[in-house]
Amino acid sequence: MPMDVIDLRDFYGRPLGRVARLMIGRRIRSLWPDVKGRSVLGLGFATPYLGQFLGEAERVLGLMPAQQGVLRWPPEGRSLTGLVDEKELPLDDESIDLVLVVHGLEASEAMRAMLRQIWRVLAPGGRILIVVPNRRGLWARRELTPFGQGQPFSRGQITQALRESMFSPSDWENALFVPPFDWRPLLRSARAWERVGSLLWPRFSGVILVEATKQIYAATPIREPRRMEAMRQRVRAIAPVPRGWPRGSETNSDC
Repeated sequence: MPMDVIDLRDFYGRPLGRVARLMIGRRIRSLWPDVKGRSVLGLGFATPYLGQFLGEAERVLGLMPAQQGVLRWPPEGRSLTGLVDEKELPLDDESIDLVLVVHGLEASEAMRAMLRQIWRVLAPGGRILIVVPNRRGLWARRELTPFGQGQPFSRGQITQALRESMFSPSDWENALFVPPFDWRPLLRSARAWERVGSLLWPRFSGVILVEATKQIYAATPIREPRRMEAMRQRVRAIAPVPRGWPRGSETNSDC
């Protein structure tokens, strides 16, 4: 059974979780070095990695699926998180520039429906960055970590899922070569494990990061029920569209 938000929060509070956050966060930043003026949505349990974008991105929002639960984030100031149905994201069409999915796809009960919703809310030229457990890696076999829960993926499997949802993979990264054990001498050498592992055994990383772009040909609009408008209003209350936002808050719309 996939971990809930309390389990995920506790994992990232442990030394092993802090190392995972650091190693994966560095790879995310290498793929998205500049988010100035962009709207960034985190889906799943992405809040450990969203903090680096606060104060830089135009908007940052974290949405967590109902089966996982939700936690307030950030700890100070107004909360930027919300609880959602992964099959019906309460966001306007083409309202988000960047979507980061962490602890989302492998635990999803409706993966393709969720990907189609992400496609819908992404602006033309928008990008999605997905972090998933690597089927070949040690972390997928360690059930005491969130990367050992749910469905792990190979490159081929995640590529197929993205293409079926009208995304085109554009870049790949690997992270978490350090073994998934809370042994402090091991964790202190995590950076060395990352350097050596990325050179010698990249296929056996703990996680795969894939960035993909939205394809807009042969697109079929998704018709949504009217109740989604009320949910969108709640999201706007969490992270209102800034003054002067180019697409307009009423026609297009972010732990």
